[in-house]
Amino acid sequence: MAQRILIVDDEENIRDLAALYLEKEGFSVESAGNGKDALARFAHTPSALVILDVMMPGMDGFEVCRELRRQHDVPILMLTARNEDIDKIVGLEIGADDYMTKPFNPRELVARVKAILRRSESGRRTQNTLAVANLAVDKARREAHIDGRMLSLRTKEFDLLVAFVENPGIALTRDQLLESVWGYDYAGETRTVDVHVQHLRSKLTGAKVQIDTLRGVGYKLIESPA
Repeated sequence: MAQRILIVDDEENIRDLAALYLEKEGFSVESAGNGKDALARFAHTPSALVILDVMMPGMDGFEVCRELRRQHDVPILMLTARNEDIDKIVGLEIGADDYMTKPFNPRELVARVKAILRRSESGRRTQNTLAVANLAVDKARREAHIDGRMLSLRTKEFDLLVAFVENPGIALTRDQLLESVWGYDYAGETRTVDVHVQHLRSKLTGAKVQIDTLRGVGYKLIESPA
């Protein structure tokens, strides 16, 4: 499915020019001529990236950017007709990912859109994929691998592993693990943590990590000594 780009600019010729070049590159384009329309369109159908003009009547681009940032992490490329550093600084500080000055080369606009989307996708993969030594955990897919070999983990074992891999070398108490894996409302015994840790350890054969017991405290994931 083509990635959707929302172009927000009160100048129709700018919207049409950007749309022409983006559609040639396989993007799906939606346009809005003002800030309120842009927010309504995005709320109805979120886009992969927003191209946002600064100087618009009524709600300007800075205000639209702030509104988008309150609820979304969509990448934003801002446009301005003023070649002043203060506009760029303000835009970047309130959450824009990049900035271009009008008039712009449409091919450069497309190149920047592609670069921003690559960075955004890379960032999402990085957030979802964790690794310690030869142990890798993909939170989005709910998979764990040791040297490429996928582990067979029960739901709580996987959640427990994520808690450890997100905090390598850090002591985690049983209460912290209960809260992280079982939730605030869990009313059972902390012994359940010990049982699940034992099961998890048995499945980490071949991993260059180990879960150490900290007597009277809890557990800690560390890389195994060479």
